[in-house]
Amino acid sequence: MLNRDERTEVRVPAECTPALLVVVDTEEEFDWDADFDPGATTVEAMRHIGRVQEIFQQAGVRPTYVIDYPVATQQTGFELLRGYVDEGQAVLGAHLHPWVNPPQTEPVSRQNSFAGNLPRDLEAEKLAILIEKLEASFGQRPSIYKAGRYGLGQNTAEILENEGFKVDLSACPAFDFSNEKGPDFTGFSCRPFWFGRQRDMLGIPTTNGFVGLARGLGSPLQSLVTRPLLERLRTPGILSRLGLFTRLRLSPEGFDFREMRQLTEALLADGVRTFTLSFHSPSVEPGYTPYVRDSIQLDRFLGILRDYL
Repeated sequence: MLNRDERTEVRVPAECTPALLVVVDTEEEFDWDADFDPGATTVEAMRHIGRVQEIFQQAGVRPTYVIDYPVATQQTGFELLRGYVDEGQAVLGAHLHPWVNPPQTEPVSRQNSFAGNLPRDLEAEKLAILIEKLEASFGQRPSIYKAGRYGLGQNTAEILENEGFKVDLSACPAFDFSNEKGPDFTGFSCRPFWFGRQRDMLGIPTTNGFVGLARGLGSPLQSLVTRPLLERLRTPGILSRLGLFTRLRLSPEGFDFREMRQLTEALLADGVRTFTLSFHSPSVEPGYTPYVRDSIQLDRFLGILRDYL
């Protein structure tokens, strides 16, 4: 995990034109409500990735596909993507899901689903194997990384630096995964930051934030209202409906166009000039994520993405 003194925040001048990065977590299908399963490695949704790529191309967007091991090693997973990358219509990145990435010597658990919790040598070996497979399938080495489940750890920066990565997309501001023994990002902002021994790697966080009259209270208020008792009393929902406090993510998964625009405008007013829109590749086909269960939800998902871009 990167402490505050291990990163140098980038302050982009307010007069600069805002920049949008689109990131697709490109991964296998699995049951989001079940335990992690090393055998769940199908990538059938990738047959339909053109549904979003068409929207990107119409909007003049060059997305970054951060790709994990099951996608990188199955032709159904990488075939269409390779064409997009070869034609300069997309950017290649690496995405590490430890439970489906060899060597699988660690116990499969919620704690170990965060790659940064693994022993240093094991995290490094898994990433090296993923890079090798991506090079074999795409003919190039990725320089962009995003940890599955935002799983940065105390050794991740050194490992990325040793492998020659230039950009990391793993930070998830306003979210705390410590109840699952994962990283706590409540000390991060949405602004990019330099990190690494030489401060030559760029961290670009997922765009998350708060809106509403009490948004200035930020993560401390979020930690308070999500305590078990207050959650049982539905306090977060009440505050949101009253327009006082809502946590949002720049994503068409679980958020509508109005919310995404509201978050964007709030962060623009704060001086943020770099935005990351993200979602998971299995959402391009109904039935694989909680966000897209049927054709109606698929149409809504694609419509939100199109409208925002």
